[in-house]
Order: sequence, then C-alpha cells, then structure tokens
Amino acid sequence: MDTRGFAATVAKANLTPFKFSRRELRPHDVAFDVAFSGICHSDIHQVNEDWGPSIFPMVPGHEIVGVVTAIGPDVTKFKVGERIGVGTFVDSCRSCEYCLAGNEQYCANGQTGTYNDYERDGATPTYGGYSNNFVVDENYAVHVSETLNFEGTAPLLCAGITLYSPLRHWGATTGKRVGIIGLGGLGHMGVKFSHALGAETTVFSHSPGKEGDALRLGAEHFVVSSDLDEMNALENSFDLIINTVSADIDLTPYVKLLKVDGALVLVGIPGKSFKLNAGLIVPKRRSIAGSNTGGMAELQEMMDFCADHNITSDVEVIASDYIGAAYERTIASDVKYRFVIDASTL
Repeated sequence: MDTRGFAATVAKANLTPFKFSRRELRPHDVAFDVAFSGICHSDIHQVNEDWGPSIFPMVPGHEIVGVVTAIGPDVTKFKVGERIGVGTFVDSCRSCEYCLAGNEQYCANGQTGTYNDYERDGATPTYGGYSNNFVVDENYAVHVSETLNFEGTAPLLCAGITLYSPLRHWGATTGKRVGIIGLGGLGHMGVKFSHALGAETTVFSHSPGKEGDALRLGAEHFVVSSDLDEMNALENSFDLIINTVSADIDLTPYVKLLKVDGALVLVGIPGKSFKLNAGLIVPKRRSIAGSNTGGMAELQEMMDFCADHNITSDVEVIASDYIGAAYERTIASDVKYRFVIDASTL
C-alpha cells in the first residue's frame, strides 16, 4: 500500500512529508484509513533519542484510530467499515507466559513497538500512525465505539490505557483514595478513570491554576504539591498514588501520604534515578511500583469502559503542518490535554 506520512530522517530533526509502503495483507491482517493520530510525549523522546539510539527514518505515532478498508482472508474480528484502534505495540512473541496470560505488553521476548522498532523478522522497520493508512494483525487492534467522539478516542490507545491499567490492577474503586500526580495528557485521563471507577480522587500539581480543570474532570480534591502544610495533613491517607510526570521530582513527600499497604506507581519515566529512604517504606509495607500500558484484552476492556461511561481524551486537533509547533508546545506543557493529528491533512 502506498502511504503518506510525516517522518524524522535523523535524530532531533523536524518531521517532514515521507512516502513509503505498507505490507500487503497477510491472512490475519487488517488495513485501515487513519482518521486521527495522537501526539504522545514519548514520540518526542524517541525522535530526539532521549531514551537511546532510534531507527530512522522514523514515522512516530502509537495512538491511532481509523476505519477498516480491507481484511485478510482469515480475519474474523473486524469488518470493512468498522472503527479500529492501534496502540503502543503491534505484535509480540505470542508464546511466552506473559503473552499467553494476556499481558503482551510484558512479552518476555520483547513486544514489537508500533514504530521505532523492527517486525518479528528483525529486519523490517515499523512505521507509526502519523500516516494516512495502516496495516496490523487483527489480534493487535481493538474495536472503537461508534458512540464516542472519534478524535478524542485516539489518545486512549496510550495515555488512556497507561492510566487505566494501574488503576484496575491496584483496585481503584469505591471506598479507595487515589492520588494523581500531574494533570497533563496522562494525568487528566487518570482523573477521569479514577472518578468513573468510584474512587475518591485527588490531583497533585505544582500549578495552582489547574485546580478548576482538575475538579471539572472529576477530582474531589486538588493539592498544590509545594504547600507543605497541606501535604503533611494528608500523611497516611492514600491507597494508591500514580505519578504521571516524567520530570525529576522528589517522591519522598508522596510516599509519606500512603497508608499501610499503599502503593506509589510510576508511569512517567524521568531522566534521573529516584532516591528513597527505606525507612519510609518498610514500617508500613508500602510499595513503589511501575506500570507499562496494558495487554490487548485489557485495552479492549478499557475501550468498552469508555463507551459505557462516555470517556474520551480532551484534545486539540491539528493539521499535519502543525506537528513541529505541537512538539514545542507539548514540551512546554502548553496543551489541554493532547494534540491529535487529523490524518486527512496528510
């Protein structure tokens, strides 16, 4: 399939128009026209090689929604004309204990990233969703409800599942107190999900001006993280706190907020290592943990949950010629709360 996209040709380069070919359909493949593709901060990190060497040319994008245009002869999951979504990975080994348990995101042999990776043959590069069409194995795509705002569903495929998965795993529900650190692309989804799951939700932010949005999105409480009196008053009161920011912050004040058996879960990845006093963790059996998106079954569960509760991401839709400016604004946290590329502008 002839494909139009936007790519970085070298590290730190501005993205420019790029033509390439998608593979012909295999028996279980689905082809679709991309409608919208979200811009994730990890796209910027990988273009800039912040996390190590990248593969160029790179077509970023792993928050992808569209409409099915063709299916392989053995496809049973999708029909032409249906909405479809693709997230952060497009394949895995399918045979390790994690894949067999539905946790493909933790594949022992390595998941295949939607972009900046190689197919299972180890030679064919993967190209992401900043493009006008896509081809994927039916087992690594999900159904997207016709009832949801289409552009707002794109960020669910990364920002959404990145928060939904730990909230579900650590049991956010009625009677639980949940804290969300940061109110950005990830954090605002955490607030929406935590509220919908019934948990009493608090947003921690260094920006007092975000209080109105936090409460509008479903939080019951808002705390300015630099207010030591307010932070101290909340010690030993949270069941779960999720850190969504990738900045280097001191986790100590947040660990103190956890109850016995409380967990502080990291989903943002900073550039430096954290330092923690074990004396804060051991006496109350507190946990420090991490979480990395979700498996395919959980991803579909989240999409269905969103349809049931009318949850989408708050987005700003842009044309492809605005990608560079969107990258700059994302770095500056100047977006509420996710940029989404209109693929028709490609």
